Amino acid sequence: MGDMGLWVAANWFDLLSTVGIVGSLLFTAVSLHSESKTRRTANFLTITANHREIWKEFLNQPKLARVLDPSANVESHPVTSEEEVFVNMVILHTSTTFYAKKDELLMKLEGSRRDIAQFLSLPIPNAVWQKTKLLQNQDFAAFIESSLKRT
Repeated sequence: MGDMGLWVAANWFDLLSTVGIVGSLLFTAVSLHSESKTRRTANFLTITANHREIWKEFLNQPKLARVLDPSANVESHPVTSEEEVFVNMVILHTSTTFYAKKDELLMKLEGSRRDIAQFLSLPIPNAVWQKTKLLQNQDFAAFIESSLKRT
């Protein structure tokens, strides 16, 4: 028997243990990666369901139609409490999505900055945002403000 054969014969248990440990670590890494993808997809489905619920509210209440009107005049017709509540729900949903994405709990949502900017640049959403942005976390507010500057 050669030197390698003697070494394997003398250390077979340690070698087998090491191979088992490395194998289990690799299996764990693959499982965690797969679980992360599954969790991100599940989170995306939840965010989508919440988004749908918020906009169902919009569709079911004709008095909210002005929220998406680019010619709404908030000076002559101030934002109503219903409009403010609705826009705040959208802002809260956006904040939740922002932090989920920041913590890598969501897949990348391309176009989200443009979507946010288009909505919050409308007269009523913008008026609500200007009123409530000081109540938001600084990093989220900075994200919204930078999105609005890109439009």
